[in-house]
Amino acid sequence: MVSTSWMACLLLANPGPPTEQMVVDRVDLVEVNHYYDEHGRHVFDQTIFYDWCPVQCRYNVRAWRLVKTVSQLPHRDWRTGEYVAVWHDGSVLRKVRADSFRESWTQYDPELIEQDYLPKDQRRDLRRPLAGYAGGSAGLFNAAPARSARLTPSQNPAPIAR
Repeated sequence: MVSTSWMACLLLANPGPPTEQMVVDRVDLVEVNHYYDEHGRHVFDQTIFYDWCPVQCRYNVRAWRLVKTVSQLPHRDWRTGEYVAVWHDGSVLRKVRADSFRESWTQYDPELIEQDYLPKDQRRDLRRPLAGYAGGSAGLFNAAPARSARLTPSQNPAPIAR
């Protein structure tokens, strides 16, 4: 009887590994952009998240992420009518919901162009994880949002297979 009580206390004191935290955001528009160089070669794919600005009457970039796998692409949630993107963003599981979606194929980077309207340092960006998140590191919460350098064609990841 004593050993059973002792085991129960041990299990309650140490419930196991922490569960993965999901950070959820809502934006007004999500865009999947396929960027091509001046020779028509695919350079990279990115997901751009926008919020509507009623003052400027336009969508402003909130954040962007390079698309590394097909699973990162937004999909339609037919129950809610929203578009949803779920992916591991560093050590955080992230979910972004949007009412609208568009896909573009360009020879310019829309995110870079948008910096003329709203500089990167004035963007809202996606939410940070809660400070109590046991699975993260201290640097994750205090560091500036991670941004990847733009890729050159020689660093080009394989195009997304559809």
